[in-house]
Order: sequence, then structure tokens, then C-alpha cells
Amino acid sequence: MNYIEHVGKYFMMLGQVFRAPQKFRVFWEALFREIEELGLKSIGIIAFISFFIGGVIALQTALNISDPLIPKMLIGFATKRSVILEFAPTFCSIILAGKVGSYITSSIGTMRVTEQIDALEIMGVNSLNYLILPKLLATIFFYPFLVILGMFLAIFGGWVAGTATNMFYEADYIAGIQYDFDPYLIIYALIKTIVFAFIIATVPSYHGYYVKGGSLEVGKASTQSVVWTIVVIVVCNYFLTQMLLT
Repeated sequence: MNYIEHVGKYFMMLGQVFRAPQKFRVFWEALFREIEELGLKSIGIIAFISFFIGGVIALQTALNISDPLIPKMLIGFATKRSVILEFAPTFCSIILAGKVGSYITSSIGTMRVTEQIDALEIMGVNSLNYLILPKLLATIFFYPFLVILGMFLAIFGGWVAGTATNMFYEADYIAGIQYDFDPYLIIYALIKTIVFAFIIATVPSYHGYYVKGGSLEVGKASTQSVVWTIVVIVVCNYFLTQMLLT
């Protein structure tokens, strides 16, 4: 199957996903379950990485500012812009693509190879809607919260790194954070996050739903889905940046 056929099959899948759920009580139960699995259980890894990456950005910026004519507030300003523009929406999404994408593909793929999806279809259940829509809505509604949390912890991590190493003054860092604050950049980051959340939920679901074979093929599909999810995120990041910031 060539790439064009895969894309066509992917959009046909989405057409089935966005149909109205057959039983809303079952749908809401599945949605809250997916929020816990895909969202709440991702808070720890996002918080840990955001805090230390923010510290690294601040320290590297401080180490590269050797000219005394350059104001030290640039450290806080550069950390803030780097975190909001790229780290929080893009890097966090790539992390989630690996963690969440492999989980989605393996869980749906296992249901496929064990014929549980066939059983759902025999009972007249729209399996695409039942399996994928709760995952999609859980990621779209919860991941902006994760990105905002990542922004805050990354900037806070930069402050902790600076004060712990005495490489810059706390007042300079805070002044850099406050300088030239543009609320649109937050909106830009959240728009990218929603698009990336859609990709993280649907691309791995596609690979898991249409997997064929046994457990070995499910493992291969999980790896392939993570790779393609990251590729699509990086490509979309380029075009979104062109459209939203130029």
C-alpha cells in the first residue's frame, strides 16, 4: 500500500470516528478513563522534563552571554520565548508521541489481533468511534493543560538553576520574563498543541486499528506509529509556524 492509499484510508477512518456515539453513558465512561490513562498519567514525565529542560536553557543562555554590554535580563527573556514558542508545545508533544502513541497503538492493536474489534462489529458497534473518539477528545482537551504546566515548570526550572548556581541574579531573570510579554504567543502555542494532540491520538490509532498478524506485528506497528507521529508533528510544526507567526 502506497502513501496516498494510507492517507485516503486514514481520512476514511476519521469519517467513522466523528459519528455520534451510540450510547453516551458508555462514551462518557470511556472518555474519563482515557483522560486518566492519556492525560493524568503523563503529568509526571512532562513536569520532570520541563523543569530540567528549563534549567538547561537558562544555564546555556547565561554561559553564552559573555559580553558585559548585553543585559542579563536577556537570560529570562530567551528562556521564556524558547519555552513558549517551541519547547512546551513541540518538544512536549514529541515526548507524548512516544509515551502515549505507543500505548494507543498497542492497546488497539492487541484488540485487533485478539479479534475483540471483530466482536464489537458483530454486535453492531461502531468500533472506530468507540475506541478512538474518547482518546481523541481526551488528548485535545487535556494536553493544553499539560503544555501550560510545562511552560510554568520550565521557566521556574530556569529560575531555580540560576539561583542555585549564582550564574545570574534573580531580579534580572524575573525582569527578562516580564519584558515584552505577548499574549498571542500563548495562543500560538495552544493552537499548535491542539493540532499535535489530534495527531498524537489519530495516527497511532490508525496503525493499531489496521495492524495484521500477531503480537510481533503489534510491536512493529507501535514503533512505526511513534516514528510517523513525530514526523507529522515536525512537518506540521513548520507549516503552523509559517501561518501563525508570519
